[in-house]
Amino acid sequence: MGEGMGNEAEIMPLISSANISCGYHAGNTDSIKKTIELALKNNVAIGAHPGYDDKINFGRVSQMVSLLEMAELIAEQMYVFERIALPLGASLHHVKLHGALYNDCAKDAALSKIFIQTIQAIDPDLIIYGLSGSHTITQAKILGQPFANEVFADRTYQQDGSLTPRYLDHAMIDDAQEACSQVLTIIFDKKVATAHGTPIDIEANTVCVHGDGPHAFEIVSALHESLKNNAIPIKYV
Repeated sequence: MGEGMGNEAEIMPLISSANISCGYHAGNTDSIKKTIELALKNNVAIGAHPGYDDKINFGRVSQMVSLLEMAELIAEQMYVFERIALPLGASLHHVKLHGALYNDCAKDAALSKIFIQTIQAIDPDLIIYGLSGSHTITQAKILGQPFANEVFADRTYQQDGSLTPRYLDHAMIDDAQEACSQVLTIIFDKKVATAHGTPIDIEANTVCVHGDGPHAFEIVSALHESLKNNAIPIKYV
């Protein structure tokens, strides 16, 4: 959220936690402030959403960064975010990487480790939202940082548990009912169908819907209703 889509006010009452852009891949000081204020108004857990410094590509193109550059990239965005959040009386609840940075860390143990260590140095109580079963989660476990396995309502999966790259067909799920069905299967069966049709095991603590998707509000609304109808409480971890 806070990425310039303008849908925060209608989505915020339906969710339990928000990943708010830190201004590097999208947004600015004003959008961060307004989105935090909306989260506070709706009792939504506030998360920092750092990404690559690349607004042209919306942070969705991988970059070659050293481990030191990775640490600096994360720390700078956390500083920007906290400098805005703290005067508002907002407490930071979690951190979730954005876009290509999220996927790069999920696949790379060394990048994940420096990410977790950087957050740990800032606040050892912050929860790391990471791709379920990824290196990000593994490193959080090893280093003793709180974590939540994240699954996606609006993305399809590959056989290795990674998300289907956006340049491939059927990477995104635009149909709200299909998204709901995927989430319910993950929750109840602890499995998700891959893009090839074969189910794989998966663990879920938090569910993501991309706020910049063209059907974001439709999917969030349907998922909110579906979870309630299945007696699944909507609350942050």
